[in-house]
Amino acid sequence: MHPAFLGAPFADPAAGKRRTPRRRGAGLRGGGTGRPLPVTGTGGRTGGRPVPGPARPPGPVVVVGAGLAGLSAAIHLAARGREVVVVEAERGPGGCCGSAELGPYRFDTGPSVLTMPGVLAATFGAAGEDLDGRLPLRRLDPYYRLAFPDGSRLDVVAGAEEMAGNVRDLCGPDEAARYLRFRRRLRAMFEAEWPAFIDADMTRLRDMARPYALLRLAAAGGFRRLDRFVAGQLRDERLIRAHTFQSLYVGLPPHRALAVYAVVAHMDTVGGVYFPRRGGMRAVPRALADVAEKAGAQLRYGVRAERVETGARGVRAVRLDTGERIAASHAVIACDRVRAQAELLPGLADDWRLRRPRYSPSCLVVHVGLDRRTPGRAHHTVRFGRTWKETFAALAAGRPQPDPSLLITYIDTDDTAAPPGHAALSVLEPAPNLASGADWERLAPRLEERLLARLADLGYGDLSGRPRLTFDPPAWARLGHSAGTPFALDHRFAQTAWLRPSGRARRVPGLHFAGMYTAPGVGVPPALISGRLAAARILEGDR
Repeated sequence: MHPAFLGAPFADPAAGKRRTPRRRGAGLRGGGTGRPLPVTGTGGRTGGRPVPGPARPPGPVVVVGAGLAGLSAAIHLAARGREVVVVEAERGPGGCCGSAELGPYRFDTGPSVLTMPGVLAATFGAAGEDLDGRLPLRRLDPYYRLAFPDGSRLDVVAGAEEMAGNVRDLCGPDEAARYLRFRRRLRAMFEAEWPAFIDADMTRLRDMARPYALLRLAAAGGFRRLDRFVAGQLRDERLIRAHTFQSLYVGLPPHRALAVYAVVAHMDTVGGVYFPRRGGMRAVPRALADVAEKAGAQLRYGVRAERVETGARGVRAVRLDTGERIAASHAVIACDRVRAQAELLPGLADDWRLRRPRYSPSCLVVHVGLDRRTPGRAHHTVRFGRTWKETFAALAAGRPQPDPSLLITYIDTDDTAAPPGHAALSVLEPAPNLASGADWERLAPRLEERLLARLADLGYGDLSGRPRLTFDPPAWARLGHSAGTPFALDHRFAQTAWLRPSGRARRVPGLHFAGMYTAPGVGVPPALISGRLAAARILEGDR
């Protein structure tokens, strides 16, 4: 639901009944010459570094998965004259950035907002396309609303002074002054971290050897624990929560996450939060697919990759479930890495980093079609529970949270999401993944009933008879997500940067990976970046 929430498509549930998604097989899906967009800075609508392009090698590049990462790779490659074939098991683009239809309602089942739109602009720009012309965006105001258990609330908005004014109204002038100092510190951390460790290739150990950036991060406090770092800058518990809950996006509680992940809050409060003017987040992969095809890539839907064929010199071909063999000099695997390793690449590209994967928690998500609109509701509302540390402890122990915080997405401004006078509601509750061993057959109905009751208490009315669909961890697993979590691996230190599964198969020349299992990790901007990095390695010539 946030930029870090990556789900999967689903269609045709019935009204008023709890539905779970159908099985989608092995989950092996995505998950013209232009000009690269030059770097324009590190905040707001910025771009990534252009990818180089030496001579064209023999054979096409086959990209497995038409999700954000796969489409990004395809655009950067095709725009530089490479022959590209994208194979996607589903009937259209999207992968984890999917959608669901529920009668007249349409829901985003993956990310629900876009941060750092400059990364998306750079992807379009690589093929000579303009983001505003292809996919008009609107800046959300507020970015999101934080509702606290004591009844107070804080709107997160654009502009340092306006945001400081909201903090002043909630917490007083001293905390507002501390907030402005904290905001400047987050920017310093972001400016050290983004070019060196997020917008950069991390496939070699020496890629971590960036002493100046490491010193800057250390000076900014980036290697402290997130909760202690924020509590050292701010005093009001509500404001501390406002700048630590984002650690769940990287799969960790605030007391275990490194302070470098405070940049997630920076990306929201400084970089801006956006949403397509029409079509929801599902419009993003559709626009990317159009650009990829215009650049010369061939997109083939409804076909599943079954095996990557290799020889003494590396990648030779990709075989499809139709029996077809596509000759290739390179392959980019842009889908669930764990499942691809077992099914597409058995014994070919084992990565020691995946021997003991540590997965992020999962989530229970309920989508509801509302028959009325309520003026004044924010696009995103975070409803904090009364307990805080206890909820993280329960999640870490593989138990449902006793008093969960909820991420609520409410859309009534897009006529493709709901009929006139209606609205689309999506509610996310963090939940244990399947590795916890929880009994979801018993838990799921109980948790959904509790969630609906809480929504009724929050003023949404009785939703038990409204059309709705539910995703729980077993449903995510049926959709191809390892361990039943759409958030992939968590971002503990041992699974970040070079220590995250590599984007390059060292023992198989020509084999590359993109998506949330590789660096930089989970989220829309990281997915797009990982695709560009895979393309850059191919264009640089790894054979």
